[in-house]
Amino acid sequence: MNAPHPAKVAGIDSTVPSPAHTVASASPATAPEPTDPTDTADAPAATDPHAAPCAPGTLLQDRLAGWVSDLTTLHELTERLVRTGSLTEGLQEMLRAGAALVGARRGLVVLEPADGLGPDTTIGLGLARADLGHIETVPRGSVSYGRILDGLPVGEGGIAEPDLFAEKGLDPRHREVAARLGYAASYTLPLAAEGAGRLGAAVWLYDEPAEPGERPRHLAGLYVRYATQHLARLLEVERTRASMATMAEELLPSRLPRVPGVQLAARHHTGPRGGGDWYDALPLPDAALGLAVGSVTGSGPSAVAAMGRLRASLRAYAVMEGEDPVAVLSDLELLLRLTEPARSATALFGYCEPALRRITLAGAGHSPPLLIGERRTEFVETSVSAPLGMLACWEAPSVELQVAPGETVLLYTDGLLHRTGDPADRAFARLHAAAAGVPRAERRDPAAVAAHVLRTMLPDGKGEEDSEEDVVLLAVRFE
Repeated sequence: MNAPHPAKVAGIDSTVPSPAHTVASASPATAPEPTDPTDTADAPAATDPHAAPCAPGTLLQDRLAGWVSDLTTLHELTERLVRTGSLTEGLQEMLRAGAALVGARRGLVVLEPADGLGPDTTIGLGLARADLGHIETVPRGSVSYGRILDGLPVGEGGIAEPDLFAEKGLDPRHREVAARLGYAASYTLPLAAEGAGRLGAAVWLYDEPAEPGERPRHLAGLYVRYATQHLARLLEVERTRASMATMAEELLPSRLPRVPGVQLAARHHTGPRGGGDWYDALPLPDAALGLAVGSVTGSGPSAVAAMGRLRASLRAYAVMEGEDPVAVLSDLELLLRLTEPARSATALFGYCEPALRRITLAGAGHSPPLLIGERRTEFVETSVSAPLGMLACWEAPSVELQVAPGETVLLYTDGLLHRTGDPADRAFARLHAAAAGVPRAERRDPAAVAAHVLRTMLPDGKGEEDSEEDVVLLAVRFE
């Protein structure tokens, strides 16, 4: 006798095999006749009145085999889940695994933490952004995930809606959206973690009237409970990253000054743990301009706080003695040695005179600026010096740079070089090539110059990806 096939759910064959213990064992009294008269292989076992009944050990082995199959499936799915490193990746993986368990093709997860601290987002599986927009127009109280998010009680088996169009009380807008997107049933589970409370809800959509059976519900429930714990950890990491990025941005200039004779543009990307890279541009007496970039060692809140203190101190020293960049960095080094004895920093400060198109530079262990023009693209030769806080007393000579009209001076931090993953010499060569390759039409806009260099140095979105290194670019174009 042929064993029955797994049930077809919404026109899709289940990707999770049915364990052996879900198939009823045939007994001599109840076994059906073979459907094919010519099938003599199964006939004796089904019709022989003297056949021995199944031994109890065989039934136990079948059950154990089924449990092992279930555990193996859950193990493989959870292994894939724990390899996700971001909240978005975790939500997408949970949707894919849940769809495989309940036999669905599409779905969505609505993240809305009960503590109100966010982030709130909706991610779809097999649904375009426009489709999610249509679903969001359905009144919240008429959809299953809305009831979960509103805190209404939900059974352990979730909320199954096996035939939406057969429901008399279905909201008209819900009926319209379901018909438009082509789904006829849904299955919803809450995302709730012990200690973290409710995080949201996951919904899987079926193309035809259907609902998952008892075993798929059980497996999906086990998986989602585990997945929610992992998502809760990723949520905390996401919140920490957002807080660190916000703190770092608040400690940097909210806008660049407008000074006659120059155009300014900046790009800044903070690492996930928060780093100590900064930039600054501040007007000084006599129509001058102070330009600075720097980096504090370490990462995390302490590095961000140290960066804020150092940048604020540099602004004060620049106002008092900005004409002498060496004196500015000497004062900054003394402050760092007295207040942050276990920390070092690199810094580059320039006293810019736009009317004369001249910059007087002093650097402390920092990478040299890059001069970008129509006829030349070259690194500025600065004096070799140690970072601040590395020697008992820091001092290095300054250099003077004369800039031609239309040329751009690019100041940057080492994070731009480190994120490439190349050795230092190759990273500098790539930076030079990226600057030399700026299209002529974009050279009149310092923002376009900075964007081109960043895009060329870190292609395929590497500048936006998580990295331990901050990236800072400050472009100054002389008119």
